[in-house]
Amino acid sequence: MYLNKVFIIGNLTRDVDLRTTPSGRSVANFGVATNRVWNDANGQRQQETEFHNVVVWGKMAELCNQYLAKGRSVLVEGRIRTRSWVDSNEQKRTRTEIVAENVRFGPRRVQEEDQFKMPPEQPEAGIEDLPVLEEDSGEIMSDDIPF
Repeated sequence: MYLNKVFIIGNLTRDVDLRTTPSGRSVANFGVATNRVWNDANGQRQQETEFHNVVVWGKMAELCNQYLAKGRSVLVEGRIRTRSWVDSNEQKRTRTEIVAENVRFGPRRVQEEDQFKMPPEQPEAGIEDLPVLEEDSGEIMSDDIPF
């Protein structure tokens, strides 16, 4: 059995680039940065940043273009794909990207909230926080596996 599934939570590194294929299908591209923080053997705090290329198709691509911008938090669920091509200089190029199957928008920054003119008595109206994902330390039972 094989599985190609990825979940990332991070911030957009650039604005969404929306295009349309010749057949009329929407496709969006954007970058997401994720951080990993740990303490090394000396107890020093270390941080590592990974940059991911994300591709979104269809109606979700249009929604990403409408609501996402550089710096926004996002949760992306999808699969990893590596493609290659020969560029105009006859150089072989490769690109690894996440083909999104689901995109969840994170909370807005204060400036973005002001842009939508939310009433002061309802500062959280219309803002959906990212879900909290916690590792389950319990034992996995064979009945829990869906396949």
